[in-house]
Amino acid sequence: MTSTPSEDLTTTAEDEAVRICRELIRIDTSNYGDGSGPGERAAAEYVMGLLQEVGLDPQLTESEPGRASVVVRTEGRDPGRGGLVLHGHLDVVPAEASDWSVDPFAAEERDGMIWGRGAVDMKDMDAMLIATLRQLARSGEKPPRDIVWAFFADEEAGGVKGAGHVVAEHPEWFEGCTEAISEVGGFSVTLPDVATGAPTRAYLLQTAEKGIAWLRLHAHGRAGHGSVPNDENAIVRLAEAIARIDAHPWPRTYIASVRELFDGVAQIVGDTWSEDSPADLLQRLGGARRFVEGTLRDTANFSMLTSGYKHNVIPQTASASLDCRFLPGHEDELLDTIRELAGEHVEVEIVHKDVALEAPSSGELVESMKRALLKEDPGAHVLPYCLSGGTDNKHLSRLGITGYGFAPLRLPEDLDFVGMFHGVDERVPVDSIRFGTRVLGQLVADC
Repeated sequence: MTSTPSEDLTTTAEDEAVRICRELIRIDTSNYGDGSGPGERAAAEYVMGLLQEVGLDPQLTESEPGRASVVVRTEGRDPGRGGLVLHGHLDVVPAEASDWSVDPFAAEERDGMIWGRGAVDMKDMDAMLIATLRQLARSGEKPPRDIVWAFFADEEAGGVKGAGHVVAEHPEWFEGCTEAISEVGGFSVTLPDVATGAPTRAYLLQTAEKGIAWLRLHAHGRAGHGSVPNDENAIVRLAEAIARIDAHPWPRTYIASVRELFDGVAQIVGDTWSEDSPADLLQRLGGARRFVEGTLRDTANFSMLTSGYKHNVIPQTASASLDCRFLPGHEDELLDTIRELAGEHVEVEIVHKDVALEAPSSGELVESMKRALLKEDPGAHVLPYCLSGGTDNKHLSRLGITGYGFAPLRLPEDLDFVGMFHGVDERVPVDSIRFGTRVLGQLVADC
């Protein structure tokens, strides 16, 4: 799918964002993490066509055949200012169609929502960025500073074949850039306002994100016949290590962005919070609770198991995959803890590791993001928060670029937004995409 629809001069950026979101979802870019997926080339060519259609000259690069990323730069009025990177990723996690109530790649619109894999992670943001850029190109206007617009491959597998490749092979494309904006921030939660008693929205601006350590545990033992007692069973040793790690009480830690978030929520709702018992305040966060809860401590979750090849053969090895996320400054402590808990018979392999990030919760760009949100939703609040997952801002940080999460969405109070990420029946409200496109337009004009 490489063709683009003919340009309709009466179409607004909001209309285009909705259309582009659906068309991107229909391009299957599932990333299985093992190189077996369709890749991002078809989506990248679609994006190239949309940008070339409005006179832009984007660059396409591949880390390997099919793993494509797209980058284009627009000139600002003040080239002396540090440039801004606005970026998204084109890949999505796989979707098992039999689990869904709709075809995950049909981009069906129903109940005022677009359904499909990537609807919130993150083809909605890609679409909003592309529509905003197309509008900017048509207008002939220049933003306050240079902007690099990037659409990366492979984020869902750590970004090595996407943002990591682009940063390593084409750092000149980001020359002079000092700040970046990507996904999983700028979305709303609904809170009761103590001053008025009425519901009010707070938008969570991502100023930090946990680091990633994807590990594989390999237990070693003695192979043998399934009928013979074996006190060196690799599966048992692995199971014991899994039980120890799963039972480990990771200590609660409040980094600056989490404290600021809790203080802000407490002020809005007229409540207090305790470090020993944050449950009441977490409950107030509705659909964002699980993201925030994941930032109160380091985490280690098992995700895959592999062992054996026949029912009556005890294998000599057994393996498990472990997804660890650590708070800023906790990397060494987490790895040392995992190795100790794994025990002497279990090897800990680092499959992929990347840094935790913290950015200032104040400054010119933060104020620009706040102004853009509040222009569209006056009376709302904007609060910093830490993301329990990770983004391609990690790769851009290697170039000294400070990253934020700001994919602005005004959401219904009852939507389980966090549950949409990598979940079944992923969907995003059409009105939220329209809102976000307006906000990003304001931001580009005021960045």
